[in-house]
Amino acid sequence: MNSNEILIIGLGNPGKEYIKNRHNIGFLLLENFSEKYDAKFTLKKKLKSYYAEFKLNDCIYRLFMPSTYMNNSGDAVRAILDWYKVNLNQLFIIVDDIDLPLGKIRFRKKGSSGGHNGLKDIINKLQTENFNRIKIGIGSPPVNEKTKKFNTISHVLGNISSKENLTLDKVYKQLIESLEELATRNEDYIINELNSFYTEKN
Repeated sequence: MNSNEILIIGLGNPGKEYIKNRHNIGFLLLENFSEKYDAKFTLKKKLKSYYAEFKLNDCIYRLFMPSTYMNNSGDAVRAILDWYKVNLNQLFIIVDDIDLPLGKIRFRKKGSSGGHNGLKDIINKLQTENFNRIKIGIGSPPVNEKTKKFNTISHVLGNISSKENLTLDKVYKQLIESLEELATRNEDYIINELNSFYTEKN
């Protein structure tokens, strides 16, 4: 990418009770990324987000964790885009995905919400499906024995287990390395690097 600004928005729910939820994987990734560069998050009300920044390879990395709830993520994304007036190709949304196995990453430049409420609201507020999203697999929810239906809500709002964390640590490491390359490498290279990555469960 030629631009000197990269905006990364991790999706999640604000509040202590959600911190370790699978649904908050976007927040967790950004917290790992910001810690690496000793960048502190502060609340920016006008952006409806917690915000941190650092510089790498002459590029400013702007990290956002929406202070809205997941289902209203589009409000924060809209506010961020209106404020910074950047092109959509400079924006990257980090999100959890129940359709991907744990340990898998998928980079998509466009597409539907896939049933994800955060993405659904962003598509609605931006009036487009053409934005970068990086999905982190959290695996399929378990089936309820009585109803034979997936326990989707309890799965995404459930806490990440210590075993899952071992796998996710490898995912975060790879994803952070790829995000660091955004300023210097061809985007197709990064897409291939992430989409081919798969760390087996421990």
